[in-house]
Amino acid sequence: EHVWFLTFNKFMKVRRKGTVALVGIQILVLAAFSFKPFNQELLYQQEYQEELNDFIFKQNKLIRLVEQSDINDQEALAAIKENIHQTRLHMKALDFWLRYLEPLSYKKINGPLPVEWETEVFEKFEKPYRREGAGYTLATLYLEEANIQKDSLLNLLSSSLRATQVYLHDSISSQLKSPDHFYFCNRLFLLNLAAIYTTGFDCPEPDRIIQELEFMLASVQEIYKKFDQSFSSFALSANYLKQYQMTIQFVKQQSKDPNTFDHFIFLRDYVNPLFIINQQLIREYGLKSHSVVDYSINKNVGSIFSKQLYNAQNVKGIYLRVNDQMRLAQIEELGKQLFYDPILSVNNKRSCASCHKPDQYFTDTTVITSFQLDAKNFLPRNSPSLINSKYNHLIMADGKHLGLQEQVKAVVSNSLEMGETEENSLKKVLSCKEYKTVLQSLLKATPQEKEITFDHLSSAITYYYSKFSLSQSPFDLAMNKQMELNVAEKRGFNLFMSKAQCATCHFVPQFNGVKPPYVGSEFEVLGVPADTNYKNLSNDKGRYGVNPAVETQGAFRTGTLRNSDKTKPYMHNGVFNSMEQVIEFYNGGGGAGRGLTVSNQTLSSDSLGLSAQEKEDLKSFIKTLNEDIYFEKAPEKLPLSKNENLNNRKVGGSY
Repeated sequence: EHVWFLTFNKFMKVRRKGTVALVGIQILVLAAFSFKPFNQELLYQQEYQEELNDFIFKQNKLIRLVEQSDINDQEALAAIKENIHQTRLHMKALDFWLRYLEPLSYKKINGPLPVEWETEVFEKFEKPYRREGAGYTLATLYLEEANIQKDSLLNLLSSSLRATQVYLHDSISSQLKSPDHFYFCNRLFLLNLAAIYTTGFDCPEPDRIIQELEFMLASVQEIYKKFDQSFSSFALSANYLKQYQMTIQFVKQQSKDPNTFDHFIFLRDYVNPLFIINQQLIREYGLKSHSVVDYSINKNVGSIFSKQLYNAQNVKGIYLRVNDQMRLAQIEELGKQLFYDPILSVNNKRSCASCHKPDQYFTDTTVITSFQLDAKNFLPRNSPSLINSKYNHLIMADGKHLGLQEQVKAVVSNSLEMGETEENSLKKVLSCKEYKTVLQSLLKATPQEKEITFDHLSSAITYYYSKFSLSQSPFDLAMNKQMELNVAEKRGFNLFMSKAQCATCHFVPQFNGVKPPYVGSEFEVLGVPADTNYKNLSNDKGRYGVNPAVETQGAFRTGTLRNSDKTKPYMHNGVFNSMEQVIEFYNGGGGAGRGLTVSNQTLSSDSLGLSAQEKEDLKSFIKTLNEDIYFEKAPEKLPLSKNENLNNRKVGGSY
């Protein structure tokens, strides 16, 4: 092991200096010295290392084939495509480990996009950086282009090989000496079964999606066998193994066409029950994670379709350490009053409820965009629903804010919205005896603070409205076997996961842009028009205003589809007023599909070819995401101020 490490590190240093010519020598060294199990009893680790050996061998074989082939020859090209597919299968046998142990390397091993700028939760305190993708998905897509260059293809494949080497060096593979991370790898595998493996998210060939799924399931079953032999006291339960075998049988009996595969039954009757058992075992065995991949996921949750599956935002803010129920009720009541109180605005006429009307799912369904502070002009963007906003790692359509409290502060100080300073709004609030008494009491609950600050106000507001994000939808209940969906609704979900391609951007269970392991928010370029005639592209630069780059021009954070049936108008500019218009927009290939120039569009410009019945079924499913929310009545009155000029305020604001 010591000899291997010295040799490996020597060549890794050479590689990092850019000498790619030594890749072949590196692999010979790795093949000769690496993959010796740390413990001969750890059969599953040995199996894992042998699979890595096979994968690296296939990677090198593929590169040599491309180097020796005439890519203008159709027969040679067909051989390359088949070898890429076979190499992908070897990679899929390792997917269980790769995605969890080194997720950043995975983007080069099998990245779905040429460039990604997504900001993960553990990067909230540093600027997002450009990540170039590589590997087999992109190589397969590249082979469909008109003018294929051998050097470009080799770069995609060689980058994948180099990323595998980085993975070997940098991953937390050493943690496999204990049983803990096996279960966390397995949890991510199960979440990916639910969210991406059947949707085509990272498989560029639709006719191979279910084939790859079947291969992966069989490969993971072998991992299970070796793990149970290695850690008998931490073994998977008989109930889990039986359920898993039933899952394999179900997939074998299903159509190999992802458009006719029963995604609904697969998720409800097979994947979710496996997830439930795995969570139980994590708790029973007292397993601990040492990976940031598990930052967000709640190990105590009992179903994928629980609203507590993952945490993205601190809704308590400054009150994070408060757990006393009486105190929390006090904070919630304060937040409710402040939400309806225009005292936070410069003219004392605009409240949070002016744009986020609670009885309209905390948005404004009556206008395209809400009024500006001047009560004459309109805001440039549609008011998003605040319900389920806590499940986004980045806030606002452009991801400008890291936290909900930061967003409250930005609205209060924005000259187009409330136009007030934090200092003045706090001063006005404290001029009300009722507010001051409550805040003085709450100051005792935040001993880290020496005086009342605006954070006490913004945190109360976010805690108040976030409670409406805990409601379930009929779809959640169906997935948890507490009710049934009708045939059209099930057909709609299966379309959502396949032909309609919705699930490649809107991931279960929140149906937003946060995919497993739920540590990042995705942004997409859709080519949203400025009008329904598609004469012009929206001039809103979106994410570009926060993180300027070619890829972020016109990119927007993927929002949730929950309650979308109730929260028109749609898109960042409110350009569409009906769900039918939205579905037709996607069906037609977005802006580029309608003839607009969108060079960086991430949505396919090809038509989905949805029939009239399929569009209706899709709508039927989306309606099952409407949540059963009880909307409270507004406060009857607002606290009086010692400044009488403030006592004409109206509950909810004047406009």
